[in-house]
Amino acid sequence: MASKRSSPEPHTRALPSSWQYADGGSVLQEAQEALETYKKKDGNKVVVRFKAVGNAPIMKQNFYKITASNRFQAVIQFLRRELGWKQGDPLFTYINLAFSPAPDDTVANLFKASKRAPPSFSTEGHLIVNYSTTAAWG
Repeated sequence: MASKRSSPEPHTRALPSSWQYADGGSVLQEAQEALETYKKKDGNKVVVRFKAVGNAPIMKQNFYKITASNRFQAVIQFLRRELGWKQGDPLFTYINLAFSPAPDDTVANLFKASKRAPPSFSTEGHLIVNYSTTAAWG
């Protein structure tokens, strides 16, 4: 008869006992607390303002509230749906005419970055997303 081995809980690993701070704190405990904080969904909403650049069509409504914990990829998909564009149609996005965001960045991080921009990039409390059919800036 095979003996049953109790398996550890999924997603938990034991770290070497040498991974301790000098004051007795555990690196594992600190890492788990950080991970739990990261896993929490931010229910806050960010006002996103879409602005057309170049020959891109102008949206009838350009202010939307989007959950802050969403990835920017969700914003891109939403914008494509609103414009009626297919996946293969060219779409270039920029934050506040300054940079092109990574699809895996969160709306909250982009909003915080746009708020720290110089005063000349006034955002009026919104995350400004510029969109274009062609590359507008290098």
